[in-house]
Amino acid sequence: MANAQKGRGDRAEREAAELLSLLLGLPIRRKLGAGRLDDQGDLDGLSGFALQVADWKDVARAAREKPAAAERQRHHAAAPHSATLVRFRGGLWRVVLTPEQWARLVLELRAGDLAAGSVPLPPLPPRPPDHAAT
Repeated sequence: MANAQKGRGDRAEREAAELLSLLLGLPIRRKLGAGRLDDQGDLDGLSGFALQVADWKDVARAAREKPAAAERQRHHAAAPHSATLVRFRGGLWRVVLTPEQWARLVLELRAGDLAAGSVPLPPLPPRPPDHAAT
């Protein structure tokens, strides 16, 4: 069974790399060495990002758990951003971010807007504790 899951994951990583390459016009490819303690993500080629790919039958679980793995990989890679690509049945892809991951992207975009002379938005409030995970 583990070999079937690995094959499914490998195919999803190749598919995600192909999709991102097409959308971004960048040479995105799979990284080798998954599961290492210092794992830095599943895909390579997007500077500043640790990218995690998930093709799980339970997509809700993947959306809950894999962004935390992407965040750990972001720290290992010393990258400013992380994101998780979740494959749904039928080949539909979604990018999943935690609120903190999304806020980092927004803040970076805002910094670029500030440099271009845009008016800044107020700062983000701190995130309340997650009471659902008890």
